[in-house]
Amino acid sequence: MDPRNHKALVDPKIDRYWKNVDLYVGGTEHATGHLIYSRFWNKFLYDMGVSIMEEPFQKLVNQGMIQGRSNFVYRIKDTHTFVSLNLKDQYDVTPLHVDVNIVSNDILDLEAFKAWRPEYKTAEFILEDGKYVCGWAIEKMSKSMFNVVNPDMIVEKYGADTLRMYEMFLGPVEQSKPWDTNGIDGVHRFIRKFWSLFYSRTDEYLVTDEPATKEELKSLHKLIKKVTGDIEQFSYNTSISAFMICVNELFNLKCSKKEILEQLVITLAPFAPHVCEELWDVLGHETSVCDAQWPAYNEEYLKEDTINYTISFNGKARFNMEFGADETSDAIQAAVLADERSQKWIEGKTPKKIIVVPKKIVNVVI
Repeated sequence: MDPRNHKALVDPKIDRYWKNVDLYVGGTEHATGHLIYSRFWNKFLYDMGVSIMEEPFQKLVNQGMIQGRSNFVYRIKDTHTFVSLNLKDQYDVTPLHVDVNIVSNDILDLEAFKAWRPEYKTAEFILEDGKYVCGWAIEKMSKSMFNVVNPDMIVEKYGADTLRMYEMFLGPVEQSKPWDTNGIDGVHRFIRKFWSLFYSRTDEYLVTDEPATKEELKSLHKLIKKVTGDIEQFSYNTSISAFMICVNELFNLKCSKKEILEQLVITLAPFAPHVCEELWDVLGHETSVCDAQWPAYNEEYLKEDTINYTISFNGKARFNMEFGADETSDAIQAAVLADERSQKWIEGKTPKKIIVVPKKIVNVVI
């Protein structure tokens, strides 16, 4: 229902809001239009006593432009024959833009190309290794360059969560970055690996009620700390990198503990809501994952038991040694000098000085 037609809102003082909205927005789909539109809405609700804040936004973040990856085919002059990228220098060719939606990893779908436009119905191809390899360039997305990506095709092939996460994974939200469908496979593999923590390849349910190990808790809480901070800074691309690291660690640990996976699902839900909603239901919850409380990280799980020190001689790194996190400097010095690998670099001399930089490096000065 249009609020302007609601009898409860028929008030002369309100008319100025709609005049301003029509003037500044005018039906535009531009992000700036949406921002102005939502601000007027909020000011209207504030004057009506519904909203508690006159200004709804505390910070403006301008999203960078997503550029397109254009693909090219190379037509031999005065023919209907197209030559593959690495063979084009042998002919007199004209580069032509081609629809990126019929190109996968720079390999042209020949039948789709013939069906794309009537003049290409009888096209012939000179291939390399049985494939037609297209050229490419980064350009502004434009229908005239045929590099506008159809999201419906991406969703049909990979799913909405893959598309959603890949857009965030491209780079910092405020920077311009090129869309490259070639990289979407990595995000799709991540979601499949995440799913494999719950189900085996034969669809066997793997989740158990066993207590989590220290290593599993450390991996999870390291992730929660990272993602919690990244969301506040709109650093979605680094959050997704952290998810990939965490899932790899849990996969290598063969972790399918409910205690860990529940928190992981909640943390991933803002990024991949569809798969997380389904897994949240599988875990036995009747409410939506969107209603779950955001997990808090525990610093106790992040503490290191051991520290890896780089052992250097006269400033040159030679090998590494593990020491307890609370090991004293004197004990570390003694252990380094006693290690048989040190004898090779000391060469029977008496060290002039041993410098221990806590939690980082030991430098033996000869």
